[in-house]
Amino acid sequence: MIRIGLAQLNLSVGDIKGNTKKIIDSVEKARKRNIDIIVFPELSLVGYPPQDLLLKKHFIKKNIEALKQIEHATKGIVAIVGFVHAASDGKGIYNASALIQNGKIRDIYCKINLPNYGVFDEKRYFTPGRTISIYSFKGYKFSVNICEDIWRKDYVKLLTNKGFDFIINISASPFHLDKLSLRKDILTYAALQAHCPIFYCNLVGGQDDLVFDGTSMVISFQGKVISVAKRFKEDLFVSKFPLGNIHPKNMKEFLPQAVFDALCLGLRDYVRKNGFNKVILGISGGIDSSVVASLAMLALGKENVYALVMPSRYTSKATLSDAKKVCSNLGIRYYIIPIDDIFKYYLNSLQTLFKGYAQDKTEENIQARIRGNILMAFSNKLGYLVLNTGNKSELSCGYCTLYGDMVGGFGVLSDIPKTLVYKVARYINKRMGKKVIPDSVLKRLPSAELRPHQRDTDTLPAYELLDPILKLYIEDDVSLEEMVKRGINKKLAKKIIKMVDKNEYKRRQAPPGIKITPRAFGKDRRMPITNKFSQ
Repeated sequence: MIRIGLAQLNLSVGDIKGNTKKIIDSVEKARKRNIDIIVFPELSLVGYPPQDLLLKKHFIKKNIEALKQIEHATKGIVAIVGFVHAASDGKGIYNASALIQNGKIRDIYCKINLPNYGVFDEKRYFTPGRTISIYSFKGYKFSVNICEDIWRKDYVKLLTNKGFDFIINISASPFHLDKLSLRKDILTYAALQAHCPIFYCNLVGGQDDLVFDGTSMVISFQGKVISVAKRFKEDLFVSKFPLGNIHPKNMKEFLPQAVFDALCLGLRDYVRKNGFNKVILGISGGIDSSVVASLAMLALGKENVYALVMPSRYTSKATLSDAKKVCSNLGIRYYIIPIDDIFKYYLNSLQTLFKGYAQDKTEENIQARIRGNILMAFSNKLGYLVLNTGNKSELSCGYCTLYGDMVGGFGVLSDIPKTLVYKVARYINKRMGKKVIPDSVLKRLPSAELRPHQRDTDTLPAYELLDPILKLYIEDDVSLEEMVKRGINKKLAKKIIKMVDKNEYKRRQAPPGIKITPRAFGKDRRMPITNKFSQ
């Protein structure tokens, strides 16, 4: 029998010293638990994705030096560690795994399939490996591969008829909606083709716009999920081989909970890994800022969250009351800073320049920019990170103000469609066992409150109509012609597509946010700003 431990760790990009300590500490824990083989995620020594750090030769050197420290910690145990391997001739680097046993590297496997789509651009940095790995331990034959390898059917064919008793896959697979079922399908196919179990070890934690959900798992040779590690949390997950008579696990994803957990983890890690202790946000009494405030409190603790309520002449009594109520329900500190005097000063200062022009979105945007300026002043003075509260639906259509409500160091909801924001809000209330976000917030028609009687639907279609069209266009690359064939109103679809296309310049200046959907703005979707192609 072999005891295999999957060390699902939250590691930081570039923190070679800290990552090394975590790996060595996990090896010590594994030894105490009589684990024979301990497995770490893809590129665990340097964190994932290291991006252009890989262009620094001294970065590669330090990663190799750290691997030598880990060698000394492996007495009586086998460790499989992801690291950056440098070619002996100096002509390339590899996304690799080291098999270390009794203080010595026994073999190095180099990832063969390098992903170069979506958020991945490994071909920019790495040279592909050429041969699969074949190892033996305690009379069993096994292979190790890295993430994308096992996603390719041509690679999986290389594993068939090799007589492997089991396969280990180390991974840094980021979360998005439906990713869990996709992974299960991929691993099931590989297990059935290779006719052996698969031990899958995934990274966990937030890294810039990515969240890694962990959910390491063991798949039987029949393609059934046998056991699953914790989701969105670190875990040293132990399994025995042979698997024996173990019943399959039922893997179902509850969408609002998964989104909530990903947002909390991504927010917490972004704040802490970037050296912040506290956050500040503007809270309006609307659904978006109420959800961000709730997530921040739950992720960081109420003592680390501050809110500014910044009413204007257009702020209703109801929204002002709800803004204060949400803060009180969450137990977070808030300050009320009316902006009307500042707004009057702006209008008076610009009166001569704008003489003869009717009021329009210029005056609306001034209010948003006043609020953004106040938030950034608060951030500069006290060192708090500003959380942006805009959602994906608004950002898609440009229904947001540059240097106004788009300010912030981190966009918590920037990949969350408005209709999903409401689902997350209801889940927060359910999770907390009370209505921290009042019904009045959930039921009120959305409004920026920048002019009298304003509603979002003055500019945008109802979000129930808007969000499905945005998904088709942004995530699925569906053309206008195809949308019409699917029964979508041509005039409406054309309007939305035009709004999306002409606001690329705004999105390029938006703060980074947490990837939740299969295709987020940024690295996932790289569109030119100057673009004459039209649907």
